[in-house]
Amino acid sequence: MIDYNPYSLIGKRVLVTGASSGLGRATAIECSRLGATLCITARNAEELNNTYNMLDGTGHIQILGDLSKTTDIDLLVEQLPDLNGVVCNAGTTKVVMTPFIKENDLEYVFKVNTFAPIMLTQKLVKKKKIEKNGSIVFVSSISGTYIESIGRTLYSASKSAINGFMRNAAVDLAPKGIRCNCIMPGMVQSKLMQSVKLDEEHELNDINSYPLKRYGKPEEIAWGVVYLLSDAAAWVTGTCLVVDGGKSL
Repeated sequence: MIDYNPYSLIGKRVLVTGASSGLGRATAIECSRLGATLCITARNAEELNNTYNMLDGTGHIQILGDLSKTTDIDLLVEQLPDLNGVVCNAGTTKVVMTPFIKENDLEYVFKVNTFAPIMLTQKLVKKKKIEKNGSIVFVSSISGTYIESIGRTLYSASKSAINGFMRNAAVDLAPKGIRCNCIMPGMVQSKLMQSVKLDEEHELNDINSYPLKRYGKPEEIAWGVVYLLSDAAAWVTGTCLVVDGGKSL
């Protein structure tokens, strides 16, 4: 029988940012299981190394860096080989009600969630680090586009902005053969979720608002990312792929 798998990542070099935990770690692991050679980056050296040790295969590299700093983005780009895929996953959040938003909080959340992936994309393209038929996947959220939550204003706004950037970048980069897409998860069991953890009653009510009656698992989002990186999605660009257990319904 022919070994046929259009979702295979064999022969592809993939960068995953924010790879020290949660969705980034799961994405790196699943990509390695499907044959990709990984370049992983994050700012926590110990956790990044833990992810590195979980990867299947050989030839992977890890690069320590804080992508909220322009100098670290520059250093990362200089150290990277040519890539077939990029997963802009690094993110942060801060729960604050609209009347209490502070400029420094706004600046930090946007710097990590919006400015960093935009500038990383710009620098990778300018340095010709992404090969023809490459794929860039931005980890966004259903927050701000399909649903709203109390205190999530900064996070929602930053993710809505990256959705807009992705759609325009998809048009700009299409002549280079580079695809751009977003994946939009609902609530996923991760460290980021724990930072906005609800009390037991509110969490149960929130879970019950999902038609599938549970939060997502990091690997379930990673499988969506794999699709967008793979040749199975060769004719997919400018798309927001919703993976949310039916929450946006």
